[in-house]
Amino acid sequence: MGVRESDWEEDAKGSALLEAVSHWRDDAGSWFENSFSRLPETVRVSPLSRDQAWVESWLEDLGASRIPWFSGPGSAWEMPFERGRAEGEVRMVLNALHETGRITRQESSSMLPVLALEPQSGEVILDLCASPGSKATQICEHLGDSGAVIANEVIRGRVNTLVSNIQRHSSRSAIVVNHDGRHIPKVPGSGFDRTLVDVPCTGSGTTRKNPDVWAKWSPSSGRSLHGLQHDLLSRAIAVTKPGGRIVYSTCSLDPVENEAVVARALSDGFVRLIPAKELLPSVPGSPGMQSWPSLGETGAPENVEVPEFLQPPRLLSLSSQLGLCMRVWNDSIGGSGFFIAVLEKIESSELDRSTSQAEMERDPKEDSASYPRPITDDWSRKLEAEWGSVPTSLWTRGKSLLWSTEEARSIWDSTRTRKGGRILVTGGRWRPLKVIHLGLIAARVRQGALERVVSRAASRLLGKISGPFVEVEGRVLEEILLGSEPPAEDFGHVLEGFRGSRILVDGSGSCLPVWVGTRVTP
Repeated sequence: MGVRESDWEEDAKGSALLEAVSHWRDDAGSWFENSFSRLPETVRVSPLSRDQAWVESWLEDLGASRIPWFSGPGSAWEMPFERGRAEGEVRMVLNALHETGRITRQESSSMLPVLALEPQSGEVILDLCASPGSKATQICEHLGDSGAVIANEVIRGRVNTLVSNIQRHSSRSAIVVNHDGRHIPKVPGSGFDRTLVDVPCTGSGTTRKNPDVWAKWSPSSGRSLHGLQHDLLSRAIAVTKPGGRIVYSTCSLDPVENEAVVARALSDGFVRLIPAKELLPSVPGSPGMQSWPSLGETGAPENVEVPEFLQPPRLLSLSSQLGLCMRVWNDSIGGSGFFIAVLEKIESSELDRSTSQAEMERDPKEDSASYPRPITDDWSRKLEAEWGSVPTSLWTRGKSLLWSTEEARSIWDSTRTRKGGRILVTGGRWRPLKVIHLGLIAARVRQGALERVVSRAASRLLGKISGPFVEVEGRVLEEILLGSEPPAEDFGHVLEGFRGSRILVDGSGSCLPVWVGTRVTP
């Protein structure tokens, strides 16, 4: 039995969070009235899908509306029903579109950090706290089939969710790694072009989807997470190249988790704030707080003894900059609350300098055999014979042939350091990155030979290779997918002499990998 909306409201009225908000803004009542009703279902349409126009037309016919401040690529939509409340055929189609990567279910406010990050084609980007992967796949959509996003997650169980979402999305630019973000290696050695730091937080802005927040939130929860949040942001700054951009975000409203963390980063002197409002001009956000009270456990101001770094900065030159951050309140955006700070790295940190002075000691250890590796010359010959040509940046791992980007290969080839920059590690390996997944699974391998092309990759390979493709009429694909085998006169002469894995393609570019034997099997 689900929790009723009226129960949410009753829990909220006596909560420490409501009391706290009344000391963070003047009109807490407006925020409260928009902080317990269920969220609308919102989705992002992938520009990597060849069906983008059809999906958008279907959404429009359904009564969905475009989210006006979303600045794409692709598009974002608000559905005419609450989150998780689709029914019947609509529910079935939505699930199918999500599972095939054509759309991504994502809360609208959660799309903001990547819009502020502004990933550019060909860049190498770090998503430091990536699971479940909605922001990582959004970055991939900006990169297209170029660049690389290293999507990191520390908890192994959540890594599995991250890999599933990356594979569902069918992006070539993602590299999933498993590290403690506070100590993630600086790979490539020159640093990342941009870094997203969407840190773990108390979730005080998520009351419309997480009603437990009303009863569980307390000011001490934010104070307990501040150290981790600061450490993650500090590491993000350290591994970003000078001139690069760092976006720090939370789904919390608490300034201790937001402005206080940013103020500590500013005081270290390696970054400056970029006005978030200039990057997100259509988003209904408020300036960051320049001062805030110390709160007791009831949410009311108390003379609580807290470290100086949790308090508003004493220097006016520092506190005045915090207004360049953006706080998005639930009632202004009609969704969840969010905080965004955009920073630019302006000089090298101590880590950068220690890297340039690394000992020229070669690390003798090799990568684990389970890590993806570039295809060998032997594989290139096999693929050229089977496919007619070999796409760039192909990798093997276990029983899979992976398709990535040139930038992923450049990371593999790059020199990097380990142990705080003291030991030089030459390229031609992933180490010290723990790579769990890479790019798009293009084909399956069996006993050292190519077995079949994977459905998700088939249409992306059209025009890149020629060998497996066989042209048929569109109705042939339809009949096979409906479970029947079309009459031999429709396609038998086309497949005559073929045996094994092939890809049927019709005049519209729709592709269907099949196995050709005594019959055709999708």
